[in-house]
Amino acid sequence: QVQLVESGGGLVQTGGSLRLSCAASGNILPRNVMGWYRQAPGNQRELVALIHSRELTTEAESDSMKGRFTISRDNAKNTIYLQMNNLTPEDTAVYYCYAFIDQRPYWGQGTQVTVSS
Repeated sequence: QVQLVESGGGLVQTGGSLRLSCAASGNILPRNVMGWYRQAPGNQRELVALIHSRELTTEAESDSMKGRFTISRDNAKNTIYLQMNNLTPEDTAVYYCYAFIDQRPYWGQGTQVTVSS
């Protein structure tokens, strides 16, 4: 059974930073892809970044997040992180942890991030 549990969301002012955590448990192999998605009001779920077992960190590539968001992993704790810097109100969204295992996706419950102006 795969479980993904996010934490670290909350309310932050424009220009602030947050670090989200996703603790994974269950039948997850080091080769399995994991990552973060987000869903803002009125939008579809959007990829933040994915990270593979060979990677220690991965940067977000989309124009809205590039240079500000970075994913990292801690294999000893079986946890991935999302470091978010220089936050803006446009980053307000529910952030979801993700894993792809045996040809199917798994999702955490999501954690709300709200950025005030």
